[in-house]
Amino acid sequence: MAIREYALDEPGGGPYAITTGPDGALWYTLVHSGRIGRLVPGGEPSSHRLDPDCGPTIIALGPDGALWFTEFRAHRIGRITTGGELTEYPLPTPECGPFGITAGPDGALWFTETAADRIGRITVGGEVTEFPLPVTGGFPSAITAGGDGALWFTLNQANAIGRIDVEGTVAIHPLPTEAAAPVGIAAGDGALWFVEIAAGRIGRITHEGRITEYPLPDREARPHAIVLDAAGTPWFTEWGGNRVGSIAPDGSVTGYELPTPGSEPHGIALGPDGALWTALEIGALARVTAGD
Repeated sequence: MAIREYALDEPGGGPYAITTGPDGALWYTLVHSGRIGRLVPGGEPSSHRLDPDCGPTIIALGPDGALWFTEFRAHRIGRITTGGELTEYPLPTPECGPFGITAGPDGALWFTETAADRIGRITVGGEVTEFPLPVTGGFPSAITAGGDGALWFTLNQANAIGRIDVEGTVAIHPLPTEAAAPVGIAAGDGALWFVEIAAGRIGRITHEGRITEYPLPDREARPHAIVLDAAGTPWFTEWGGNRVGSIAPDGSVTGYELPTPGSEPHGIALGPDGALWTALEIGALARVTAGD
């Protein structure tokens, strides 16, 4: 395994989430400096300025070929084209704290509202609909489109995984482990994979709601984000362990130390070059490959 870090041009900017755009570039949020960054593998990083205090958090490719992101502190949804054209949409519910965002199966973007116990939907034209959840203080966090035509999300403080269909019907699946605090979630192999940041576990939930949990070798690793690679293997960041890890179908885990101590890995994505890329809050992106 080879890991190489690439320093960004935003010291203290805090790269947080990362995704691949349709332009062969990595796009990432700089949560502390209020910017959206762009890096073509092998090139130089660049960034686009937002409101410095808006707190851009999760970023995802939209069905319209633009990048969509949440502004956690400004309570808005942002959209940026590959050419850098920016649009921002205020949300109907004040102080709702949008966090996770993903493209849905219906041609819209779906997002979580951490402080309002709601799931939101925004069309590519900016029309917003909000769906209340049957929990209070659940802190809905990451969200992804499942293979069953629904959206799946983590409820960090309700200790559960949620499902919402495109009509707004919600189902809640409590986790077996108390106070596990799930965060990241990703779809693959006919199920959803998620991380339990407080329990040091990786979880898997089928579309029928059957849950399996796998303990990490380092229970203090604080896994944060998760993605599946091209082969369908789940990879995740260990924010507290300074590692990235992968998990095999039998539940065995392999961890890989990052070169810089205390680098605080957060988001992780499959890059346009076929490698895995992770956002390091110290101000870098790390490229993870099978040894090239």
